[in-house]
Amino acid sequence: VDAMTGQDAVAIAQQFSDRVGIDGVILTKLDGDARGGAALSVKAVTGKPIKFVGTGEKLAALELFYPDRMASRILGMGDILSLVEKVEASVSEQKALELEKKLRDQDFGLGDFLDQLREVRKIGPVDQLLAMIPGLSQARQLKGISVDERQLGRTEAIICSMTLKERSNPALINAGRRRRIAQGSGTSVADVNRLLKQFYEAKKLFKQIGELEKGKNRGKIRIPFA
Repeated sequence: VDAMTGQDAVAIAQQFSDRVGIDGVILTKLDGDARGGAALSVKAVTGKPIKFVGTGEKLAALELFYPDRMASRILGMGDILSLVEKVEASVSEQKALELEKKLRDQDFGLGDFLDQLREVRKIGPVDQLLAMIPGLSQARQLKGISVDERQLGRTEAIICSMTLKERSNPALINAGRRRRIAQGSGTSVADVNRLLKQFYEAKKLFKQIGELEKGKNRGKIRIPFA
């Protein structure tokens, strides 16, 4: 049944149960705005358990149903266990260690950023991942914050339009190169400038975190975009 249809999902499940006979229910479209409150009513009305939930359009997006995690989502408290499972299934421990070393050594380039962006998008829609973090879901709703997947696509296109040298050493990207990158990615120079600014701010943050771990720069960290 479609989680986006709310209580209509209950009537649909009831009809299937009465006319065809079912031994379980699959709740789909939980990757949208729906929290899955219909799951409670479906179970109560049909007497059949929710067995799977769908969080995407592909077969791999079908997940086992966990009542406690669904209750947490309905209450807006996130679903950190499902998030951890998604990350573990997508990102190998070796890759995570390599990334950690690059961040510590200040050797993180735009190529690495592209790899991480692709890994995140492979796990699932960013809005869906953020909604799994406890407290963040409610805060985003109050502030009307959402992640534009098209912007992430533009970011990927911009980095793909750079040469390997430019990705590893963004300092090479002068005005002429920025125009070429914008043309090649179908974006604007302003988009390229914005990405580079955000990248440099992120690198500065990583450096501050590294110094904090060494006992330096205590209390001086400024979060980019805050």
